[in-house]
Amino acid sequence: MRPGIDRALGATWVVALVMTVALLANVTYVQGFQAQDLRDSSLNARRLLDRNKVERGTIVADGQRLAWSELTSDDRTYQRHYADSKIFSPVTGYFSPFTQTGLEGAENHFLDGSDARLATTNLVDKLIGKKIPGGTVETTINVKAQRAAYEALQATGARRAAAVAIDAETGAILVMASTPSYDANDVSVLSGDKAQAAFKELNSEPLKPLLDKATGEVYPPGSTFKTIVASTALNAGKSEDSQVRAGRSYQAPGGGQPINNDAGDIGGECDQNPIPLIDAYAQSCNTTFAYMGGQSPGNAAVRAQAQKFGFGDRIKIEDGMSAAPSSFPATDQPVLSALGSIGQGSTVATPLQMALVAAGVLNDGKIMKPYLVDKLRASSGTVVDQAHQDVLARPLTSDQAGQMRDLMEAVVKKGTGKTLQGTSVLGGKTGTADVANASYNDRWFIGFGPRPDAKYAVAVMTEKDGYGIESGPIAAKIIDALGG
Repeated sequence: MRPGIDRALGATWVVALVMTVALLANVTYVQGFQAQDLRDSSLNARRLLDRNKVERGTIVADGQRLAWSELTSDDRTYQRHYADSKIFSPVTGYFSPFTQTGLEGAENHFLDGSDARLATTNLVDKLIGKKIPGGTVETTINVKAQRAAYEALQATGARRAAAVAIDAETGAILVMASTPSYDANDVSVLSGDKAQAAFKELNSEPLKPLLDKATGEVYPPGSTFKTIVASTALNAGKSEDSQVRAGRSYQAPGGGQPINNDAGDIGGECDQNPIPLIDAYAQSCNTTFAYMGGQSPGNAAVRAQAQKFGFGDRIKIEDGMSAAPSSFPATDQPVLSALGSIGQGSTVATPLQMALVAAGVLNDGKIMKPYLVDKLRASSGTVVDQAHQDVLARPLTSDQAGQMRDLMEAVVKKGTGKTLQGTSVLGGKTGTADVANASYNDRWFIGFGPRPDAKYAVAVMTEKDGYGIESGPIAAKIIDALGG
């Protein structure tokens, strides 16, 4: 050949070689590193077609299976099953033909075997499509306490109710109960039409059983929010023995409706003025804490302290699983701040958030990051990953936390929670929130136990007529079940 043709042919071979290498590199990158994103893409129709052809791993608590898969009679598809699902669905969530929630969602790739941590050999396995078995998710849930919580909530007949219990030192969520609840077996079916019908029926129910009441909904926390306001006063230089304003009624500057103490307090300590902070908290004097929020230390200080406890943020539980944000209003109107400071008005919180408030008091001022997954195990039983205990926030100094524990113990010793004397509850705070144009209240209790060395923080909310103290015995049952 002529030299010019040789050069052109050589150049063509070089270009072809470069393009081949580039193609191989792209295929390797796509299969090795983008495969998961492509599988998860909403544009991938096979994402839904293939989801029941995978034997997902199990979700367990205390060694008991909460969720698992079984091969069906066609020998090609797997059916997901749930044990006592109405009790445990706030934890497991569901795995439907269309989507997944709870731990089914947060640990979806670990359960279906596509998580990179389960690749026990090397990249070649991913390139040749070798199937890696799904792993096991071990939760932090205490089965006995979860059952006790759900049964106690159900027994109240409340329209909505929730309970959360946390190991204050570690952040492990031991109880996350919610009612009304649902059976994940009804929506975790192979038929899309059947699943749609089940979802339609559940979504038509006014109290939304698919929505976890412990983390997914917010409620006015009533007087349990006074825990944050009292700690704001400590930040401002008060002590548990400091004399604070009380009295029968409080009128915020600028007008608005006066805020009064409960009718049952007439003639009691709240009518006196001034009184020690510890007594105002124990007796839950509205006028004391309305004044603090409305005037001194004021809205900005209370809001800043609430934010230190986690208000305003979606609190992460696991990757892809978080709680609805709680909130306290930012306002220049003292009457609105006063109302919010007694847990009414625009102040709302999840039971998880209020359990973290109690946990921060108990754990020497530190709030540990809450978590629901203790260990992740490969099918071989090898621990692939485990929980890491981290500090989420430090809203209190050690001294302030000690004083707040004194305040919460005073509630049980001589205050609104004194009927809990003799139970496993060491300290706590009651809260009764009025619900506009409703015949029921949001009845709260937050606290800690067991006696004498408390290690569990608990929050209970029941929606029914009555007072917050009526949620206190549920907290005691949960602590008892935890080993208190």
